[in-house]
Amino acid sequence: MIYAKPKTGRLLVSEPFLDDPNFKRTVILLCEHRKTGTFGLILNKQLDDYRLVDVLPDLDGIDAPLYYGGPVETNTLHFLHTRPDLFEECTQVTHNVYWGGDFERLRFLISTQQLDNDSIRFFIGYSGWEAEQLQTETDEKTWIITDGEENDLLDGDTDELWRNVLKNMGGNFKVISNFPENPRLN
Repeated sequence: MIYAKPKTGRLLVSEPFLDDPNFKRTVILLCEHRKTGTFGLILNKQLDDYRLVDVLPDLDGIDAPLYYGGPVETNTLHFLHTRPDLFEECTQVTHNVYWGGDFERLRFLISTQQLDNDSIRFFIGYSGWEAEQLQTETDEKTWIITDGEENDLLDGDTDELWRNVLKNMGGNFKVISNFPENPRLN
């Protein structure tokens, strides 16, 4: 389903010719949307040269990849997971994806091997917008907004996530999913 308004749990899908290197062909999960601003994490930008242990050497109980969550505060670490049963303090984003939790609890869960790569994803930095900024960008057709509930957000091939979300939307969006990155090469 396609929406015009940002909301927690929805996805921002960049339009196919967005040239900003931070957001080119990205899918962002909106983890929090309020009148004062919006917080989201880019789901499909894995950092090929870094693993979790590279930024937190004491968390060596899990061999997790790192993702680029966005250009804001790239010195911060965030995580999404599918295990609310293991965290008392986490925020539900979609029916099966949760954001954050107590970091000491996270350390314990990793050291006791209660979490694996299939149930958690780590992000450096985040994507953020001030009040009304995201709506302005949406009005300018920078973003396509769709429901995050219908997608397996932490599963599958992140390299194809942008294309797959658009294909699942159907209609003209299925056509857009096949646009080349550089239209002059078409």
